[in-house]
Amino acid sequence: MNALVDGSAPAPHTNRRTRLRDYQAQLLARMQAAQSGAFHAPHQLGVAIGGERYLLELTEAGEIVPPAPLAGVPLTQPWYLGLANVRGSLLGVIDLARYFDAGASAAGPDARLVSLAPRLGLNCALLVTRVYGLRRASAMEDHGAHLQDAEGHAWTPLSLAALVREERFLHVSLSNN
Repeated sequence: MNALVDGSAPAPHTNRRTRLRDYQAQLLARMQAAQSGAFHAPHQLGVAIGGERYLLELTEAGEIVPPAPLAGVPLTQPWYLGLANVRGSLLGVIDLARYFDAGASAAGPDARLVSLAPRLGLNCALLVTRVYGLRRASAMEDHGAHLQDAEGHAWTPLSLAALVREERFLHVSLSNN
């Protein structure tokens, strides 16, 4: 007998299907809004690069994975660490701490690779010191060049789209000083 006709609760698999359909509809609406430019992500990805905290737009970041073995590339800048095979894709790996400050490095036990979103057009991953997870910039105090969270930590917004347009970032060869 149909569970809805006899007054009893619907079967658990029916609830799961309904929740899955609702989730898929919400996800589709978000994806369509993001593609049309009407969606502004309420959250950013919080990362540490060296000793500083940064906020990355979620639409500019791809996967977050543990550091992979690297194949070195000769005659490249010290901040260009080499190539990593991440899920079958070759990605150039940039140590962002070293890119920002020649004496620093993002390497460490909590380091992660953050790949760039495909829409940025570069097969690249950034080595960050640590990933803090989602942050809401709108809930932080604006202090000009940085934002401050409720715990007093300073966060600097970092546009990966602007980073990949920097001449220095695009020329990893030592001969392009």
